[in-house]
Amino acid sequence: MPRDMMPRRWTLVLPLLALAGACSGGPVPYTTLPVDPALGFADPTRQAIIHAAYVFPRPASLQGRTAEAAQGISEAEHLTVELRHGARWIEMSPLASMAFEQARPEWRGALGIPAEAAPQAVIDALTRVRNAVAANDQAAAASALAPPVFVPGGTETLDRLTNLPPLPRTAWAASLTLQEMWRMQRQNSRSLLVR
Repeated sequence: MPRDMMPRRWTLVLPLLALAGACSGGPVPYTTLPVDPALGFADPTRQAIIHAAYVFPRPASLQGRTAEAAQGISEAEHLTVELRHGARWIEMSPLASMAFEQARPEWRGALGIPAEAAPQAVIDALTRVRNAVAANDQAAAASALAPPVFVPGGTETLDRLTNLPPLPRTAWAASLTLQEMWRMQRQNSRSLLVR
């Protein structure tokens, strides 16, 4: 092929590549939960599903337990993103991810988290709260809940977290997701037996 044809080809290909990139919708959202050494090599997302399904349907279990509430909200934030975009959850009913998306305004409203707050920023702040509570440092816990991720932030938001109200939509989303996870596990176990 003559060298003078190469630039002409690129002038045709580059706009197509740019168009393809523009249509991709950008990067897929992603969140991570902090590693819990007590869990060893356990899957943090599966543990989040199990824990969330335990605590949110039992709101009394969160009363006065700031670190536990922070963990639950972190898990809910993570599950909202992971269930929608994580490839390994494609077999899960889309109702589970939709339930978390519909419940998100409930817990965010209870804590004063703006709708536009990045999920990972919420998770990171709540992880700092958990670490501060474990160190018995209330001032650090309150300062971790700072605007713009938490409004008004500080001790007022820490009090809200410590006295988290019942979150029925979140409880339903967590319970549904746990049922779906067990269904997927049973289905996968049966398919292994058939082989």
